[in-house]
Amino acid sequence: MELRSNFPVGSPRWATRRTQWKALGLTDEDLTKPKIAVVNSSSKLAPCFSHLDDIADRVCEAVRQAGGVAFEIRTVAPTDFIMAAGGKGGYVLSSRDLLANDVEAAVEGAMLDGMICLASCDKTTPGQLMAAGRINVPTIVIPCGYQPCGVLDSGEPADIEEVFIQAGHVATGGITVEDLCSISDRAIKGPGVCTGMGTANTMHIVAEALGMTLPGAAPVAANSPKMWDNAARSAAAILDAVRHGRTPRSIMTAGAFRNAAAAVLAVSGSINSVKHLQAIAVETGVDVDINGLFTELAEHVRPLAAVRPSGPDSIEDFEGAGGARAVLTQLKPVLDLHATTITGESLNQALEGFEVPDPELIRPLDNPRGVQATIQILRGSLAPEGSIVKLSATEKREDRFAGPARVFEEAAAAISAIETGAVLPGEVLVLRGVGPVGTPGMGMASNVVFALNGAGLTGKVAVVTDGQLSGLVNQGIVVGEVKPEGGVDGPLRLVRDGDRVAIDIPARTVDLDVPAGELDHRRTESAAPRSGGQTRGWLGLYARNVSPLEHGATLSR
Repeated sequence: MELRSNFPVGSPRWATRRTQWKALGLTDEDLTKPKIAVVNSSSKLAPCFSHLDDIADRVCEAVRQAGGVAFEIRTVAPTDFIMAAGGKGGYVLSSRDLLANDVEAAVEGAMLDGMICLASCDKTTPGQLMAAGRINVPTIVIPCGYQPCGVLDSGEPADIEEVFIQAGHVATGGITVEDLCSISDRAIKGPGVCTGMGTANTMHIVAEALGMTLPGAAPVAANSPKMWDNAARSAAAILDAVRHGRTPRSIMTAGAFRNAAAAVLAVSGSINSVKHLQAIAVETGVDVDINGLFTELAEHVRPLAAVRPSGPDSIEDFEGAGGARAVLTQLKPVLDLHATTITGESLNQALEGFEVPDPELIRPLDNPRGVQATIQILRGSLAPEGSIVKLSATEKREDRFAGPARVFEEAAAAISAIETGAVLPGEVLVLRGVGPVGTPGMGMASNVVFALNGAGLTGKVAVVTDGQLSGLVNQGIVVGEVKPEGGVDGPLRLVRDGDRVAIDIPARTVDLDVPAGELDHRRTESAAPRSGGQTRGWLGLYARNVSPLEHGATLSR
């Protein structure tokens, strides 16, 4: 087999690589085999990644048994709940792009022949897929599983999202620190990603819908027999892909992105998947408007599944009902079934003969679990490039809200105002400057939403923000990821206290009721857009180079 990793025998590059790799125990025969990167975002910072070293070892051995040579490479391991503490939360999203560059540097620098990516927490999957699209070597993603869900004395499930929500009630006396710690102690019972249909499980499903995993790979319980079987079979699959030249750009086509968007809507997935899909498309060189896809598909695709917290079902029940494969089977009428998968099959072939085990839990298109798309793209004079609202999978929402703006530049200031009663019912809380440029890196806005919940203001105060929301949040009227963000020139930067803001979810609009002439006047008299004040280090580099959020917030400038 002709491999890019092999250099002419006797050449300096061949000789030095041979010397280094022989020192690692490889044989001359090994040096002629396909050389596969096992991309491992292992970390002991969080349980999302704590089991990946064992998986990497098993995958490396499976590659060897399948006839290849595996090289484990390490990358940054972004995790929202831990790494959002510093840099105003900006290290989380920006680490997605750092991860993609980590992968590029190792795989392209060494001229390896393929990649197996161990997908875990929120940003690892999109970062790995961005790298795959950019360097275009054969790649397969292995979803490494969700953690066991905790259980309270009442028998109710408990997870870290519940901890996050309840923490917003401490300041107002809605819950004691002791009771909060009791939930915290029980929320996580093993390694893996969050158990709900948050960003991690959504992106694992996205990877399968894009054709970049084995069929039936997502979701999966961490360290389960199914996960280990997927890992072993993925080793053989990547070697077959290398032999046949199946590259990410031949798999992640415009049709594949359409399939992924439909899958996200069908599972009531994370709103963060929208910007991640756009970023993957940018890196893959596919000219597709992901916001436009979600807007179009929302007319036809309702929630076919209802996993916590958007609905009553557990991720375990969803997996038992067929998971992503069942969802794609039910979505067949709206999918591009000619899209290729990493195995060389078309999507239609990959789904052929599969019967959905529980068509009540994962329903067909004509009998959905909900009556409206749960991801709504809102546009208007306040968000001319779009914004996102997440709705419940099982409850019909036709919210309209209009009120005076209360503007905050920092999440901490907004939370303080909520806790002291300075934010009043009927107001629209505008949190800006927490987008990719303004933070930089994109700050978390969900803590503000949960503070409103703790103060009893959910539904009484609307939120409009350019910040990132939890992939699970759907409390009240919350418009997130407003574009253009407040850190650049655009309407959001010009909002002032008292301006009337109107949100109309059925009409999919979010408007600023201020005359155009007044906005022009504010633009000329206001200071230049702020860049978060970060000029040094990784976040400074990110701020100077990040593209607008509507283009995926990639480092493509």
